Amino acid sequence: MTQTTVEETAAIKAAFAQFPSGVAAFSAMVDFTPEALVASSFTVGVSLEPPLVMFAVQNSSTTWPKLRQAQRLGVSVLAEGQEAACLQLSSKTRDRFAGLETSVSDSGAVLIDGAVLGFECEIVSETPAGDHAIVVLEVKATTVNLESKPLIYHGAAFRQLAA
Repeated sequence: MTQTTVEETAAIKAAFAQFPSGVAAFSAMVDFTPEALVASSFTVGVSLEPPLVMFAVQNSSTTWPKLRQAQRLGVSVLAEGQEAACLQLSSKTRDRFAGLETSVSDSGAVLIDGAVLGFECEIVSETPAGDHAIVVLEVKATTVNLESKPLIYHGAAFRQLAA
């Protein structure tokens, strides 16, 4: 395997940024403390029987080792207007949950109120994939907010769906 140069890495990152995606927050209570990470690599419909979804998390994440201990994860697909919440939830220095309205399930899954879509999930598998791990989750419960539109990430910026 050859090493990728800084220029090649930047070009690949710029190319990947041209693929529009939703933005999902993965959250749970861990030792009575809410923990969260944000990813734009979330995929639904991996399987219908059983219902599976997946995402990729960086190997360097300091939050994932905490979240993977949770009984269940809340997956919140963020909505238009939740850009600030997205930046806050992904911050390495701020209180990720200060002022955010959330719902916590009996199993400790945390969902962000106002999100377009919420899943309560259990981890099925984690597979190494380069500098990330691919995490497959089984959906145990869903909530759908038909009153809002998803927040879109494209070209390294937040976007909105247009009619």
